[in-house]
Amino acid sequence: MESLNYTLRDVPNEERPRERMMQYGAGALSNAELLAILLRTGTFQESAVHLAQRVLRQAGSLRSLTDMSLQQLTGIKGIGAAKALQLQASIELGKRMARSTLSDTVTIRSPQDVASLLSEELRYLQKEHFVCLFLNTKNHVVGQETLSMGSLNASIVHPREVFRAAIKRSSASIVCVHNHPSGDPTPSPEDISMTRRLVEAGDLIGIEVLDHIVIGDQSFVSLKELGLM
Repeated sequence: MESLNYTLRDVPNEERPRERMMQYGAGALSNAELLAILLRTGTFQESAVHLAQRVLRQAGSLRSLTDMSLQQLTGIKGIGAAKALQLQASIELGKRMARSTLSDTVTIRSPQDVASLLSEELRYLQKEHFVCLFLNTKNHVVGQETLSMGSLNASIVHPREVFRAAIKRSSASIVCVHNHPSGDPTPSPEDISMTRRLVEAGDLIGIEVLDHIVIGDQSFVSLKELGLM
């Protein structure tokens, strides 16, 4: 009986993601094709490309795939522990690469600099994360810390926690950043109120709050640029 176990070798040349990647580069591949390269093999009924397409359909989106647990991944037909771990390892590497640009030599000159550092790390999160960037007198980033993880709609941060962390790093100034899981970066009344409290506390302590950036799905907002702090 002929085996029905499909691998990438069984897919027509024009549909093989590895060959397409070699010829055109990774940027030319679809999400499913990139995922298929990670999965390497399919099931007895489908190729790795078809399995990848099904995984994305069941996840709902590439963004949702990044939040799936090992148990959820292995619950998908055709995804065993090995494939699930490969996917999670790849996702984690992507997150770490996004964070790896953060170093002592990074200088914050504009809200765009902040967004470039943190958007990829924060935009996929399903809960609000409040992050502080700690800067020296030359506006070089000397540290980063997540100070709060809130509910789907709110993140509670006390000035005491923010400035304790800033003093610990001998910061001259800070930039506050948090994400909106809804994808809409429009500041809420609570965001504005919290920012003003932080600015007042910073004035008393002598550590300036340079800005508060709200990260959405593919956009961001600077409260300073909006005149809200």
